[in-house]
Amino acid sequence: MKVVWEMEPCTAPAGREKLHKSTGWTYSTVRTLMDRMVAKGILKARKEGKVTMYNSAVTRSQAQRTELLYALKHAFNGALAPMVQCLLESKDLDEAELAKIEALLQEKTRVRGKNK
Repeated sequence: MKVVWEMEPCTAPAGREKLHKSTGWTYSTVRTLMDRMVAKGILKARKEGKVTMYNSAVTRSQAQRTELLYALKHAFNGALAPMVQCLLESKDLDEAELAKIEALLQEKTRVRGKNK
């Protein structure tokens, strides 16, 4: 998906060229993956002559949210606190990152208090 977002619109040959060095994927692997993403509604495809052009059907934010909720459901059985704890323990956070997290929690608490 990152390649498509960076290169939109993107063709399978262009995606393969961008990914080959880091993954070793062939054209057919990239094309199959892109076609599967079309079938899942993640990408859109349109033919321009003999070339298929791919565009994203979801934003980065939508994709990140979907992946995060999938991990929450499957890896943490839907329990948010253990997931947050795991993330906090698995990464060295600098003061700025911790301050951002604290501000997000305070804002959520403030908004939640207003809605009661």
